[in-house]
Amino acid sequence: MLDVRRLRLLRELARRGTIAAVAEALSFSPSAVSQQLSVLEREAGLPLLERTGRTVRLTPAAQNLVRHADAVLERLERADADLAEARGGLAGALRIGAFPTATRAIVPAALVHLARRHPGLEPMVSETDPAAVAHALRAGDLDVALVHEYDLVPEPPEPGLATRPLYREAMYLATPAATAPAPMPVPAPADAAPADPGAPPAGGPGQDAVLRAHRDDPWITATPGTLCHAMTVRACRAAGFTPRVRHQVDEFATVLALVAVGQGVAVVPQLGVTDPAGPAVTLVRLRMERRTKIAFRGGAGAHPAVAAFTAALRAAVPPDLAAARAEA
Repeated sequence: MLDVRRLRLLRELARRGTIAAVAEALSFSPSAVSQQLSVLEREAGLPLLERTGRTVRLTPAAQNLVRHADAVLERLERADADLAEARGGLAGALRIGAFPTATRAIVPAALVHLARRHPGLEPMVSETDPAAVAHALRAGDLDVALVHEYDLVPEPPEPGLATRPLYREAMYLATPAATAPAPMPVPAPADAAPADPGAPPAGGPGQDAVLRAHRDDPWITATPGTLCHAMTVRACRAAGFTPRVRHQVDEFATVLALVAVGQGVAVVPQLGVTDPAGPAVTLVRLRMERRTKIAFRGGAGAHPAVAAFTAALRAAVPPDLAAARAEA
């Protein structure tokens, strides 16, 4: 009989690529991971890993086994959800991941809502970049998380995970007021049709012209490796230029403060401008959106704690995003 814990290690190796990365993520030593995978090979009765120097590659049999592991682990999540439902009365820790703007604008109200209905739950929030959420959920470091994607940076489906739409928000070009172009008449996201995943990225000639007007200006982006950074770079490249990045800042309030003193221009989401930098900054609506989703392990959506937090999040969405949420 194959051991589920060893199957989980094999799945993590398929996702992370190296034994060292698996060991670091799951708080094991590399030698312990190697030993457990060797035991799994003996249980399977055929080679699962091809070793070349310090690197390993999954054999076709191992890749097929990973697909079975995904299905097995999803069934276990559903079993855990059924048991939690049978026990009744939610209690214990609920580990939540959220990116900064959602942590500030959505999560506090959701936690209040959750505490009123399920006082036995102990929510534990960790700010987590969406790019790191999949690994954290699969490793069991998080139970539920908020992730986002942009029109120009769609997120492919993550094996072993499931998502539910939460809300959509507008995107703006932030410029120093003295250099800002005239605003474009663009519909707000609540009035726009839902994005078609198979359609070309949003952004017609009007948006490209607005961005090109600042091709020679310094730009402020998020740090490399984040979806926010990729979004700005791709939007500019779609407009025909590569931005000249001067500052790399992840907090949008700081980004707007830098824009206000003439340090550059930036693309920011609607929730990032809840506290704009006043008349020194002009915001121009772009034909892009950011979409936020609730993510959890496959099969865990029916878990009472995850379902309760999902309901709390939906109740906490600000009114100006509620219509967009309903369309998602």
